[in-house]
Amino acid sequence: MNEKASFMVFSGTKSRYLAEKICASLGCELGNLNIMHFADGEFAVSYEESIRGRDVFLVQSTFPNSDNLMELLLMVDAAKRASAKSIVAVIPYFGWARQDRKDKPRVSIGAKLVADLLSVAGIDRLITMDLHADQIQGFFDIPVDHLYASGVFIPYIESLKLDNLVIAAPDVGGSKRASTYAKYFNVPLVLCNKQRLKANEVASMQIIGDVTGKNVVLLDDMVDTAGTITKAADIMMEAGANSVRAIATHCVMSGPASDRVEASALTEMVFTDSIPYTNRCAKVKQLSIADLFAETIRRVEKNESISSQYLI
Repeated sequence: MNEKASFMVFSGTKSRYLAEKICASLGCELGNLNIMHFADGEFAVSYEESIRGRDVFLVQSTFPNSDNLMELLLMVDAAKRASAKSIVAVIPYFGWARQDRKDKPRVSIGAKLVADLLSVAGIDRLITMDLHADQIQGFFDIPVDHLYASGVFIPYIESLKLDNLVIAAPDVGGSKRASTYAKYFNVPLVLCNKQRLKANEVASMQIIGDVTGKNVVLLDDMVDTAGTITKAADIMMEAGANSVRAIATHCVMSGPASDRVEASALTEMVFTDSIPYTNRCAKVKQLSIADLFAETIRRVEKNESISSQYLI
């Protein structure tokens, strides 16, 4: 690492693939960090080079399992104790974000707990992308740079040159995001109204809007088991759509998700690389957000505005 650089970038274990691309875009080397594992599953973090007086950017998404979050917390604590000037958590995928409120009695608010853990550990700033609920930013008492994947998705949708384009939301909760895209492209908006029996299980779904003869792009912030998104695609094709594509920021894709996507009526499923995807599916494509995060890090370091990063 260049000793004259004012900032350094480090990565946790599972986000190293993205941190390396971010560093390549920034033109710097990834910092030397060691994570030592013990026989009982416990692990310890140590920086193998001086970070005293530096602005430290820690790249780590907090996707399952919880070791990724614990790694990040230990990285933050070690950086604070090593006299870093500032500590910026770069969390492309912010886990536990679906637990953003009490939707029934006697439940936890996981997103607030994670925010508190990060704050107590000692972060000075958070850079993240497409939170499940925008209000999670308010759980922090530090600056939060909330990026949007529209910076990579809009150019991709434009490159498809689809006639009779319709933007759709797989549930009412995603209507605001889908509406923003529909206004940008000046095309109709379609909604799916779903009822759940329980988490990750859709009981029924109805389409609100016309998809006959249309090329549909379904938008969501994340796909977990892919039950909702594949059911929406199948229903839209049955309703006369020419094609259905799905675009989502975070590729959680747990359990049967890959098989469901492969067997569905979806033409393709497009994600960012905020989460690594190893269970490959021919219909899944990932677009890199490394340049977007690298530019944000560059602007934060130079105290420049990042508002021009937002296409919508």
